[in-house]
Amino acid sequence: MTVDQIITAFEPLASDFYGYENALSNREKQLIIELRAFLETEVRPIVNDLWAKAEFFPRHILQGMADLGLFGQPWEETKAFENSAVFRGWVALELARVDASLATLVGMQNGLVMGSIAVAGSPAQRAEWLPRFASGELLGAFGLTEPLSGSDSAQGLHTTATREGDNWVLTGEKRWIGNGSISDVTIIWAKDTADGQVKGFVVPTATPGYRASRIENKQALRIVQNADIALENVVVPESNRLQHSKSFRETAAVLRLTRAEVAWAAVGNSIGAYDAAVKYASERVQFGKPIGSHQLVQDLLAKSLGNITSSIGMVTRVSAMLDEGTQRDEHSSLAKFFTTARMRETVAWCREIFGGNGIVLDYDVIRFFADAEAIYSYEGTREMNALIVGRAITGKAAFV
Repeated sequence: MTVDQIITAFEPLASDFYGYENALSNREKQLIIELRAFLETEVRPIVNDLWAKAEFFPRHILQGMADLGLFGQPWEETKAFENSAVFRGWVALELARVDASLATLVGMQNGLVMGSIAVAGSPAQRAEWLPRFASGELLGAFGLTEPLSGSDSAQGLHTTATREGDNWVLTGEKRWIGNGSISDVTIIWAKDTADGQVKGFVVPTATPGYRASRIENKQALRIVQNADIALENVVVPESNRLQHSKSFRETAAVLRLTRAEVAWAAVGNSIGAYDAAVKYASERVQFGKPIGSHQLVQDLLAKSLGNITSSIGMVTRVSAMLDEGTQRDEHSSLAKFFTTARMRETVAWCREIFGGNGIVLDYDVIRFFADAEAIYSYEGTREMNALIVGRAITGKAAFV
């Protein structure tokens, strides 16, 4: 597309009320146009059925996202063009406004999995693994959370890694691992029995002793295949230890990179519910006129748009700070806990507009309503992120 064609074809979302999206570069806008076309033609027609059946995306969806260059955007070895953290946030928003599970998948593959290797891996490991994930050849998972260790992962990790010659032996359990039952490779974080420090390992899931079972009856992000993982004397070579992972600081650095994009996904999930509500309000007739003509419905829509607009402003700035090199943990934590709280309000208001129809999957809004609960909790609960911000405000830690 020429520059003139991009400018003509690109339209900021109606829910981007203040036009933040206009600040994207023309190359970034071109990919947004291509992404929207892919999502509308390939994903939206099948997503409710996949969600209802709790089935994973078909392979052509993954390959299509890889072909668009969605995997590996931040990393020098794999990014297709120069792009900003703000742009990557908009990609997360665009994905989530169609389906939050899709945004979660890209966040895991692009941020948590590839991010672990990019942040804590050696140059050789980056060269070996990142292109394979970026191309869609490999599907990854991120193994940090455990049955007894969630918010306290920095101190309470129970999975162990023991050095035996040129190998490491991993033993323990992981829980809530997104796509852990279908991944080709899982990044496992474990505590070194020699020095007590947390280290990362690239573990092919075909390795003997690695067992994963899908968590059943999950009622949010149903397309994501969350798993329980058992590691029974899993042997991995020293070459698969992320060579620069020496403590939990490297793990935290990965989470810092991805937490802001979760905030963007929360905004996208809000927009998905809002778009469905605006459409319904224009079509549903009660008392002789569309319900969008009624004051109380307009009030709900206006409050929802206010939440979305304030949240876009926050996530735009926090991602710009990442581009500037000034973003700190408390910045991404504030964005995550604020936007997910506003998302909870927004999806509830939007579901309310539908009345009884709001609980029927055919109308979309209930999917965004349910998925909001998972986004609200993962990548740090509201309370934990609030305490990170509180520590920055007061200079005092209050985690325990």
